[in-house]
Amino acid sequence: MTPQGHCDSRFAPLAEAFARLFDNPQERGAALCLEVGGETVVDLWGGVADKDGEQPWQRDTILNLFSCTKTFTAVAVLQLVAEGKLELDAPVAHYWPEFAAAGKAAISVRQLLCHRAGLPALREAIAKFYGERYGVDLDPQRVLVTPGGSGALLLASSLLVDPGRHWLLADPGYPCNRHFLRLVEGAAQLVPVGPDSRYQLTPDLIERHWDSDSVGALVATPANPTGTLLDRDELAGLSGALKARGGHLVVDEIYHGLTYGVDAASVLEVDDDAFVLNSFSKYFGMTGWRLGWLVAPTAAVPELEKLAQNLYISAPSMAQQAALACFEPTTIAILEERREEFARRRDFLLPALRELGFGIAVEPEGAFYLYADISAFGGDAYAFCKHFIETEHVAFTPGLDFGRHQAGHHVRFAYTQNLPRLQEAVERIARGLKNWRP
Repeated sequence: MTPQGHCDSRFAPLAEAFARLFDNPQERGAALCLEVGGETVVDLWGGVADKDGEQPWQRDTILNLFSCTKTFTAVAVLQLVAEGKLELDAPVAHYWPEFAAAGKAAISVRQLLCHRAGLPALREAIAKFYGERYGVDLDPQRVLVTPGGSGALLLASSLLVDPGRHWLLADPGYPCNRHFLRLVEGAAQLVPVGPDSRYQLTPDLIERHWDSDSVGALVATPANPTGTLLDRDELAGLSGALKARGGHLVVDEIYHGLTYGVDAASVLEVDDDAFVLNSFSKYFGMTGWRLGWLVAPTAAVPELEKLAQNLYISAPSMAQQAALACFEPTTIAILEERREEFARRRDFLLPALRELGFGIAVEPEGAFYLYADISAFGGDAYAFCKHFIETEHVAFTPGLDFGRHQAGHHVRFAYTQNLPRLQEAVERIARGLKNWRP
């Protein structure tokens, strides 16, 4: 079968790979769409019609995971990297625990056996960590090790969200959360938030936005892109508001450990029925090892294990063996050094950007982001980011990536580079502001 549609010549390899799908006689239908700069450069489909004459896929439900809002956001950035004019770094400082040694030690037939809920030793280590850090007595059987924090979100959304139902999410927020809800045929009900609630959902917002299709809420603490936290009382308030409506509370704690001047509270301190998402990528610095975990109520674990076995079999065994090194005292000491380094970066960048005129209404207490209002400079966030990446080779992200609410005049900065490079970036931004024309 030959796919129909069109493909820009620049993306011919994609078209060739797509066509090979139909070498399999069992393939009934598929579609591929790629947008760049608002232009559809790849639009291919193929398959047989069903008995009612409809194609066996829904074009409007396909996730355009490769689409870009504007051309520069992907193509221009990668071009600058290739030319050596821009450096992209992982969101970690240059402090590296010995994960590789633990991973190498795992290469044996016995140690690479799959465990659908995770290696027992790792589940026990995670549970012990909750006791030491939060004072929570956690049964290791409630911990499911997943392929990244995304795997944890996939499990939770698959279990809790039926087709047509939705979770309440703060706007702005991490964009992939709403995509996972679409994947399970649910939806995200975006709730506009601002400095008055420190960009977080509140019991009052839950009450105002809850409707007959609502089944829960997903919050993040610390949050991306704002870096704000929910304290113990705020988590308890959200828990109570949701339980009163028969809803689930899902908390993204992926940036726990990366907090400054305050320790993050876990929702498990106040709600034993909450679902917790976490990852080894941020605080533990295991970016690329693709390992996370989900903490769930005891009653939900059997169904989650079935989902895990069917969705991804298990998390990578070698990565799990390596992750055991995360909880060693020597590793924690290294990670705390990294935390202090991030704090120094935040403490430099926050006043530096404010001095230049950026509006940062709420001081971030965690993660490694600053969410800034650019209203003082005029123009929209997309054009603003485009100006700086093209003229000064400094990259930051337009607010549109994180939602709709006031997105046009907000940008997100990440302080994942070292202090000298952040200092250079501020100098370039100051220079670029002189040449900015809305």
